[in-house]
Amino acid sequence: MKAVIPAAGLGTRFLPATKAQPKEMLPVYDKPTIQYVIEESVNSGVDDILIVTGKGKRSIEDHFDRSFELEHHLKTKGKEEFLKEIEYISDLADIHFIRQKKQKGLGDAIYCAKKHVGNDPFVVMLGDTITKDTVPCTKQLIDIYEKYGKSVIALEEVPDEKVERYGIIGGEEIEPNIYQIDKLVEKPPLRVAPSNLAIMGRYVLTPDIFDCIENVEPGYGGEIQLTDALSKLDEIYGQVFKGQSYDIGNRIDWLKTSLRFALEDEKAKDEILNFIKNEII
Repeated sequence: MKAVIPAAGLGTRFLPATKAQPKEMLPVYDKPTIQYVIEESVNSGVDDILIVTGKGKRSIEDHFDRSFELEHHLKTKGKEEFLKEIEYISDLADIHFIRQKKQKGLGDAIYCAKKHVGNDPFVVMLGDTITKDTVPCTKQLIDIYEKYGKSVIALEEVPDEKVERYGIIGGEEIEPNIYQIDKLVEKPPLRVAPSNLAIMGRYVLTPDIFDCIENVEPGYGGEIQLTDALSKLDEIYGQVFKGQSYDIGNRIDWLKTSLRFALEDEKAKDEILNFIKNEII
């Protein structure tokens, strides 16, 4: 199975930080956001990855490429720990790149992967959510796909005030935390939302999704919405993810996530807590 990571968005919610830097390269504590996503893919057994980029995203390619000059510098200076870290990054996975030439929405970005994934099921992972669990979220979805043989998406219960920020599903719970979905609505007002179960940015999709994308009309925001294409599938399942998910789609959530990750680092924890106590509170 291959993975597709859409990374062509303009990152307008992070301006001016993203004027000349991809939002996917913004660090969450000590790593670029997109590195967490790729590590989840690899830990789920998927190491053939296509990243769909756009103009101004070259730094993503550079991050996962070899840097011989930097490696030589670290080696000659005896900085072996840093050397191992950057060699690890370039050896993580087989990473390919393709450009989405126009900003036409997430559905169109996924369609750019059609030739790469061929007629096989594939993983889609969005870069504005980082997940953590003993078994990676993506691996859980792959296991469900292998059981039912149909597309599967990750779901998350969200509070009422956040419903209109997400794609929301309706359906029947067929086993604990597993739903057979019969309705998907992109960013509905709370009063018409079919539930509070939100699509959280992890998918295993069958190749018939490409036919659905071809036949969908521009939807919310005038874009080709993946949610609208998913609703055209004959059968689709969802799993409520019970691990920890971190939404980094805006500045405040990104900052909170970075702080949480820093506090999980035993080397940094005490210093961060002392700083908060003495300088902020």
